[in-house]
Amino acid sequence: MSDSLELLTESKAELGEGPSWDSRNNMLYWVDIQGGNVHMYKPNISEDTIIHTGSYVSSVVPRMSGGVLITLQHGFYSLDLKTHSVTLIREVEGDLVDNRFNDGKCDAYGRFWAGTMSIGGLSSKGALYYLSSDHSVTKALSGVSISNGLGWSPDNGTMYYIDTPTRRVAAFDFNLKTGEINNKRTAVDFSDQEGNPDGMAVDREGMIWVAHWGGSKVSRWNPLTGKTLDQIIVPTMYVTSCCFGGKNLDELYITTARTGPDPLALSKYPHSGHLFRAKVEIEGLPTYSFNG
Repeated sequence: MSDSLELLTESKAELGEGPSWDSRNNMLYWVDIQGGNVHMYKPNISEDTIIHTGSYVSSVVPRMSGGVLITLQHGFYSLDLKTHSVTLIREVEGDLVDNRFNDGKCDAYGRFWAGTMSIGGLSSKGALYYLSSDHSVTKALSGVSISNGLGWSPDNGTMYYIDTPTRRVAAFDFNLKTGEINNKRTAVDFSDQEGNPDGMAVDREGMIWVAHWGGSKVSRWNPLTGKTLDQIIVPTMYVTSCCFGGKNLDELYITTARTGPDPLALSKYPHSGHLFRAKVEIEGLPTYSFNG
């Protein structure tokens, strides 16, 4: 589908993740989890600005009232993009020193969904939460191992979710008004795929785009049939996430990582940890902002 994959930044992020598109400011936000950095990439001038948080920072989303929200190791925080000050909104799992937040994004109602994982790799120690506009936190799922990709269908009737070690993309019936999820089922089975499912995005046709951790690509799937439709090969071993951006939401921004279980991957893939962009023929869904 795309022959136009381009290298945007030589960021050398240890664990690049969590891209989100700010349409108001024509800017891409993304993070380096292990580096503790929030990145702000301005495509019109090809500039990537870094704000160092001093902690694991695993996701970043625009905020309707200005600035952004982020997840640090044990909670939801606001980040002032001018002063770089970080303010706690709600602590989560502060007593679980081995846990940290991982991927997150907002639904169309403006809730900020994000999940946790064990830093030490223990199974079923994490959970999935959402932060509402009144700053209350709700636990939506428990017994999660590595909480990762999130997405919603164009009609907001289905939520997609990845707990990476399951090697599946799960689907839930989703109530946009209440945030309730139920009727869990498998939308995509990754058991015969290269690598494991990581972050993801959804396009206007309702198809899902999944990053392959350890698989060097992003693949496009029909979640109703479970069939793969296309793929974009990325010259790194560890492809972590993707989101749609640009004026027409037809540019797929792709994050990658330098760190991973294969010590030889970095020498084989020198572009690991960099930010990429692919021009695609399909318009994606927008990045939603936190409504609070």
